[in-house]
Amino acid sequence: MVRTTDNNKGIKISNEIVSDFRGISNKKINSLISENNSNLLIFPDDLNQTEDKIGNEIIFSIQNNILTTGNIMGFIGCNGSEITIQSRFDKCDKNYFLHYMLQKVFSINMFNLKHGINNEAIFDFLIYLFPYYLKKALRQGLYKEYHKQEYNDSNVKGSIDFNKHIRSNLPFVGNIAYRVREHSYENKISHLIRHTIEYIKKHKFAQGILKLDLETQNCINEIIQVTPRYDYRDRLSIINKNLKPFSHPFFFEYKELKKICMQILRYEGLKYGNEKDKIYGLLFDGAWLWEEYLNTILKHQAFKHPQNKCNADPIYLFKDSGYKQYPDFWKENIVLDAKYKNLSKKIERDDMHQIITYMHVKVASYGAFLFPSEKTVDKHIGRLNGFGGDLYTLSIGIPRNSSNFYEFTSIMALNENKFKEIVNRISNTGCST
Repeated sequence: MVRTTDNNKGIKISNEIVSDFRGISNKKINSLISENNSNLLIFPDDLNQTEDKIGNEIIFSIQNNILTTGNIMGFIGCNGSEITIQSRFDKCDKNYFLHYMLQKVFSINMFNLKHGINNEAIFDFLIYLFPYYLKKALRQGLYKEYHKQEYNDSNVKGSIDFNKHIRSNLPFVGNIAYRVREHSYENKISHLIRHTIEYIKKHKFAQGILKLDLETQNCINEIIQVTPRYDYRDRLSIINKNLKPFSHPFFFEYKELKKICMQILRYEGLKYGNEKDKIYGLLFDGAWLWEEYLNTILKHQAFKHPQNKCNADPIYLFKDSGYKQYPDFWKENIVLDAKYKNLSKKIERDDMHQIITYMHVKVASYGAFLFPSEKTVDKHIGRLNGFGGDLYTLSIGIPRNSSNFYEFTSIMALNENKFKEIVNRISNTGCST
């Protein structure tokens, strides 16, 4: 097991680790996904969802037994080797900051679960992500697909099965054997979800995750109702039926749900190396996760969070509504730019030019960079020439020496409140202190 942080300066690793991960080191994420590494999950699930385009990034590079990481965090394994990448802003070896952001972004309440996280691998978050993607999928409706069904009654509506009819209906009593092709909710996808539900029910730590909220419970009940022929002995058969890639023009939210179900049900086999040279893992883009975490705070303060994927809340550079841009957060008189990097000493030129452009177009009086650091602080960078406008850096403090996860979250809550107060003061008065 290798434990490191994102954006490390390089650490020495063994020859065995080098050998196991030679196939993915120095490769772009787009390339890894296109090579059908179906056991490798990377979030965001749409690699082009963010401005940073993480598909063009690498997970890590290896050169002369030196492993160097980028912005990607999480867990990845191959054969007997495993690498855990935690946030560089989390000085605690328990990986609290990554767990905390995941909990906030995916609406997971760990305090309702009957365990701590100290001994839980990042990969176990697959189980915690299951309700989030289950709800997203079922908001599109129950998955259905065409199945050939056989009937023997008087309501003929398909092709007659003469052989079965002769075997079953002589002497004739009014029934006719026939086949019909019709939509069915009981299918391989529904049964895959059902098997995952039953697996989680028996998990020694995570049973409570299926009862976290009413929507989750309703979704589970729907799946149970449409899978009356569920049999735990069919699990391997159901997994094999779902090995082919999933594609559907309408039920597209089921794609990631299916991946997660397959990972949960197959993880033990992957973990103990039953599939040689198969890469498996759960990875998160740090910049995306930081931005989505900030959204859980700023959305309650009426900030818009533009989404390129769904064309939501863009700004336009020209008066004829041409050339859309997507700032991280904006409202009325202020623009905020999320940066998953330390800005306490230096701000890159391109980052500075970008936020000034957004402020100019929105005629915003205030702009700020948002980043994680050791403590919650704010700094006035200066007032812009031309149309004016004040620019700031704001950070949320990340606890460094918490003795447990509960203490960590308590301190984070205090730091978030202080952060919100600073944002309010800037946007309302232009004064950060």
